[in-house]
Amino acid sequence: MAFNPGAQEPTGGGFLGRRSRFRGIGTISEINIVPLVDVLMVLLVIFMLTAHVMEFGLEVDVPEISQQKSTADILPVITVTRTGNLLLNENTVNINLLGQEIKKRFPKATDVYVRADKNVTWSPLAQVISELNTAKLKVKMVTKPVDNALSRK
Repeated sequence: MAFNPGAQEPTGGGFLGRRSRFRGIGTISEINIVPLVDVLMVLLVIFMLTAHVMEFGLEVDVPEISQQKSTADILPVITVTRTGNLLLNENTVNINLLGQEIKKRFPKATDVYVRADKNVTWSPLAQVISELNTAKLKVKMVTKPVDNALSRK
């Protein structure tokens, strides 16, 4: 609660003069927004510093095809990156142990998704498919549909 320092004391005597003497001094009922602005500025700085960290994930640009088939199967996903790195559900895996790792992590799996960057060389992808066939796993390739607006041009 604050008091108004600019209020002047009225002059005059009598009962009304005494009563009006207290009327000039009043409370100021305003919200002090300085602490609010300080807190918001600190939160803004924290958000700006951590925003780039929240962007995570593996960027693989899969090839586009015109044929589409949607599926809701939950299967192990093997990713072959542009540089030839091999990942099993976002965890790095050795190509020689690929079949064993899939059987260990997903004992009931008979199919696997293979997601490869469209710029990957054929050799690592062929080796992955060969290892999966050796492990008697059916390969399903992950692609993305062609945008119809682009295919009409």
